[in-house]
Amino acid sequence: MKILAVLLCTAALGGCSVFSKKPAPTPAAAPASAPAATALNTTPAAPAKADKSDGKGGFLPPGESGNVAIDSIVVVVNDDVITQRELSNRIKTVTARMKAQNVQMPDPADLRRQLLERMIVERAQLQMAKEMGVRVDDLQLDRSISRIAEAQKLTVQDLRNQMEKDGTPFAAFREEIREEIIMQRLREHEVDSKIQISDAEVDSFMAAEKAAAAEQFEVNISQIMVRIPDNATAEVIAQRRARAEEVMRQLRTGADFAKMAATYSDASDALEGGVVGWRQPERLPPVFAEALVKLKPGQVTPIIKSVGAFHILKAVDRRSVAEAQAAASVQQTHARHILIKVTPTMSAADAKRKLTELKERLDNKAAKFEELARLFSNDGSAAKGGDLGWLYPGDTMPEFEAAMNNLKIGEVSQPVETSFGIHLIEVLERKSDDVSKERERNNARQAIRERKLEEASESWQREVRDRAYVEYRTDDGNNVNK
Repeated sequence: MKILAVLLCTAALGGCSVFSKKPAPTPAAAPASAPAATALNTTPAAPAKADKSDGKGGFLPPGESGNVAIDSIVVVVNDDVITQRELSNRIKTVTARMKAQNVQMPDPADLRRQLLERMIVERAQLQMAKEMGVRVDDLQLDRSISRIAEAQKLTVQDLRNQMEKDGTPFAAFREEIREEIIMQRLREHEVDSKIQISDAEVDSFMAAEKAAAAEQFEVNISQIMVRIPDNATAEVIAQRRARAEEVMRQLRTGADFAKMAATYSDASDALEGGVVGWRQPERLPPVFAEALVKLKPGQVTPIIKSVGAFHILKAVDRRSVAEAQAAASVQQTHARHILIKVTPTMSAADAKRKLTELKERLDNKAAKFEELARLFSNDGSAAKGGDLGWLYPGDTMPEFEAAMNNLKIGEVSQPVETSFGIHLIEVLERKSDDVSKERERNNARQAIRERKLEEASESWQREVRDRAYVEYRTDDGNNVNK
């Protein structure tokens, strides 16, 4: 398993990434103790007294008589340096990552140039953070690494073992994370806190969104789903397709869609006539969206095959998003869930059996929902007892929402399958709420903020780079200031 290919960001050559920072300096780089004993605006002095020098910024160990440097200074950044060893390590790490992700490699010279520039910006930011007293102690670092491991469904020890197996020292990884947190906090102080959004900007954004919404639409969908069992043979898959084709044959001869759903569908909404509700096509899997955009109200799609089922969708009705937004009120549901994800070691059938056992414990008052969620749920809401907060229509997957809407307050569902895994759902509260102007404005403000943050962050990084004293050391012994 290439753990770095999962953990490290694909945008390693530009922008900031939690894992795209420099490796911790290796002991071999220690002799470069004073390459930049220079002041910010003066030419750096020669390296501190080394036993021997190759005349190019490299160092030879005492007693050696050859002319081969074991390390050298590539760039001086303010009062720090980037060594050839550090640059080579970064090139090696990024090259391995790009190959693991099947990303086409750039020309070696271009890769070196881009990575070196990225390292210069990082080094300048870390120096600024140090001057401002930004620190991350070991306890904070341990908590962050625990969350990274948890996101990968690993223990910290498992994460450590797999990274070291892939050739990444865990100590170096810890320092990468520490530096990323430091730089993130610096950006929050220097950029995030200074973002200002005026009411006029919000008004303009909302007007543009309203104009765009007039061209967007959503479809009221019903579905019939014929499930394909786990590890099904070709013969079983053919049988399930034949079942879907029989449904389609009856629909073409005038059969009622809701009756066909109640008779043949394996979805949790089958007994409700397969009703899914209003959905914007772009919020659905592409294979569904492509079929739905072609339908007029009352029409059905051809048979659609997904990973685990055959689907037939019906466009019950169609309306513009602007019409939907004009609705006077919506129902909000306060819900919580327990999610068990389907993995190579946890089949859908096993997950359903486990959740059925948990539901029996809940029905018998032998356990509390929040306790079981903390113990068994594979979702980020587990720490909050599975609490998902207040949900608006469209906030969850169609199968989840349909099952949730059919529950009474305080009732726990049977296991519900979605593309995320298998769920137990409990409804805590419901309320009808006007789609208030304040909520719309808050959403608009957040969208503007995200856009401004991206632009401001890029501008700030350029400023940090421009303010830094940078001196490139060349192979011929000459220095170039930029």
